[in-house]
Amino acid sequence: MSGRIRILCDNTAGALSGTLGEHGFAALLEKDGETILFDTGAGQTLLHNAQRMNQDLKQVGQVILSHGHYDHAGGLWPLLQSCGPKKVLAHPGVFTRRYAVREGSERSVGIPYSEEFLAGLGASFDYAEGFRPVAPGIFLTGEVPRTTEFERGDAGLFCDAAGCFPDRVPDDQSLVIVTGKGLLLLLGCCHAGVVNTVEWAREQTGVSEVYGIVGGCHLAFCSEHQIEGTIRTLKKYGLKKLCAGHCTGFAASARLAREFPGFRPAQVGYTLEFEE
Repeated sequence: MSGRIRILCDNTAGALSGTLGEHGFAALLEKDGETILFDTGAGQTLLHNAQRMNQDLKQVGQVILSHGHYDHAGGLWPLLQSCGPKKVLAHPGVFTRRYAVREGSERSVGIPYSEEFLAGLGASFDYAEGFRPVAPGIFLTGEVPRTTEFERGDAGLFCDAAGCFPDRVPDDQSLVIVTGKGLLLLLGCCHAGVVNTVEWAREQTGVSEVYGIVGGCHLAFCSEHQIEGTIRTLKKYGLKKLCAGHCTGFAASARLAREFPGFRPAQVGYTLEFEE
């Protein structure tokens, strides 16, 4: 048996003609008859790209939000309108007000809709803070402990427009898939840090081998110290697949491509198949 991850939304579109890019991320996970939508992009490309890739989102059994930013949850509205009610797994802090404050300007980056509005469209929210199973062999990390010295995160995120209260995005979570070759992690933005997330997944599953990582690594807004520490530690895992996109950033992606032979950009249309 095999499973697959298809990238539906990302900053850039790949070789599949007719697909569109936007600042956002969404991936479709299929395994053991389960179809899970991980994030929904910013809302402009999800339905279009799914149709272009011949993917029927009405078959999605569960929607998972990696965290409460517009570029990961903005597609919930069109999804619910087009495909009907969905169960949505998220952290209880996902609707926190959020702002990016950089170079003297601020902008709201939280979920652009209220919980009540989305519930009215058919979203049934299932909140939890901890590590939990989603389907056989698939887990949601819940809140990830921040233990590494070098993963300090994005210093430009705040819970207020004035930039007085830093937002460490505690609701950040990732999907963990147990495959025959080790753990396969599906990341949204990974504000908790890639290494923190991998270590938490290894601890919670009891599986030490790490087969691959797919998604946003949020290195575009982090220090060179964090990029170096991330690369140094990832090399120790012996990764076979590293498919980074969205918030990873051009410079960090270029470094990762040089350092890891198995690197591929996680662009719209990219599909990763794996053995269970």
